[in-house]
Amino acid sequence: MKYNKILLAIGLLASTILPARATTDSLTLTLEQCIRLAQEQSPAVQSAKHSFLSQHWNYRNFRANYLPSVSLSASPSINNSVSQITQGDGTTRFLRQSQVNASANVSINQNIALTGGTFFVKSGLSFNRELERKTNGFSSTPISVGYSQTLFGYNYFKWEKKTEPLRYTQAKKNYAEQLELISANTTSYFFNLVNAQTTLELARSNYASADTLYRMAQGRYKIGTITENEMLQLEIRRLSEETNAMDAEISLEEQLQNFRSYLGLEQDIDIRLIPSDSVPEFEIPVDKALELALKNSPDPIYYELQRIQAKSSLASAKANAGLKADIYMQFGLSQTGDKFTEAYHHPMHQEYGSITLSLPILDWGRGRGRVRVARSQQELTEIQVQQGMEDFHQNIQKIVSQFNMQARKIRIAYLKRQRAEHRYNVSMRLYIMGQNSLLDLNTAISERNQAQTSYLSAVSNYWRLYYTIRSITGYDFLNDCELTHNLPIQ
Repeated sequence: MKYNKILLAIGLLASTILPARATTDSLTLTLEQCIRLAQEQSPAVQSAKHSFLSQHWNYRNFRANYLPSVSLSASPSINNSVSQITQGDGTTRFLRQSQVNASANVSINQNIALTGGTFFVKSGLSFNRELERKTNGFSSTPISVGYSQTLFGYNYFKWEKKTEPLRYTQAKKNYAEQLELISANTTSYFFNLVNAQTTLELARSNYASADTLYRMAQGRYKIGTITENEMLQLEIRRLSEETNAMDAEISLEEQLQNFRSYLGLEQDIDIRLIPSDSVPEFEIPVDKALELALKNSPDPIYYELQRIQAKSSLASAKANAGLKADIYMQFGLSQTGDKFTEAYHHPMHQEYGSITLSLPILDWGRGRGRVRVARSQQELTEIQVQQGMEDFHQNIQKIVSQFNMQARKIRIAYLKRQRAEHRYNVSMRLYIMGQNSLLDLNTAISERNQAQTSYLSAVSNYWRLYYTIRSITGYDFLNDCELTHNLPIQ
């Protein structure tokens, strides 16, 4: 009976000593609710959305480059000045000019990825009026068809059509991966705060028990049943537990700020977290995880992009080191006249073609050196890609193996926590009855605190590993289904 009264007094002290900070608003959350909030409003998810949108619009621009583009240009001008004019006999005279000029052109352009050239169709009209003579002049190009291309050169369009679709696919998979990594990070913040809340509760409980034992020891010391050394030890423990409780409050406030900041919550809201008492026990097949990771993870695409970019750099170096030729061809109709209708009457044929050749004769081996550097870089990239994929496989195997053992670790940590709590109660009862030493009681208190922390750490690692595996594989193994995420396309 006396022991029960003492425990009741300790419980009352634990609820009154160092009370929690009073707040005007509070929020109680489970892990699932925290993850939902983080995926809806956290700064991390906003960053992931804008990163995807940036790549989305880059991809839209890439696709637009291979659709016909229509452009209109116009250049009206007026010239009323004295200008230096060269005459037909070669002499120069300064004459006053008073003119109005205007021109307008409409063109349609189409890039050709296969050849790297550009096909175009255009039409234009120019107008000139001499203000002093009051004469007009028109020049029209009703239609003109042309094509321009670089021969033996680097085909930018060809390589872009290989890389840009891969970049966009990588961006979509990156977005899905980031959402799951946000879940994994939320798990860490969640259990850091849970641990801080639990640590504060234990610290207050330990301080209450230390204060009660110290008060009891004062009476015992007066009647001579305990030594002065033990009395001083109890006083030191009471002071230490009071300091621990204050440190726990500071740590809790720090974790609260970190948690609110990550989830995008208001800083003045109080939060109480409710961890689950159990975790689902199941194993993830390593072979299935590897297969899904190769299918859904952005990492294989990243390595493929590295390989293609290395080949592209080599192709560019080879093209710049050898013969280059630019061709330009244009066929169409044109006419001039003093009247608008005359400029379109019986148009004449016009043809224009040119070819420009460029061949380095003496560059002291610079072109050959660039090719060798690019080839060496390509070989290095191949080695790095192979190593990266091997590390990718090994990382999946390691994480899955760790997860498959984590449920067992939680069971062990749970039993350890139960036994440590029971040992603490037994040690406290024996010490109150005078059948146990203070050293053994302190050891039991330390073991209880450590067991509680180890249990929360084991549960946190379980969920963190699970959501990390989801981020890599794009698969919900708990519900046995593919993950689906709505892309934030605007």
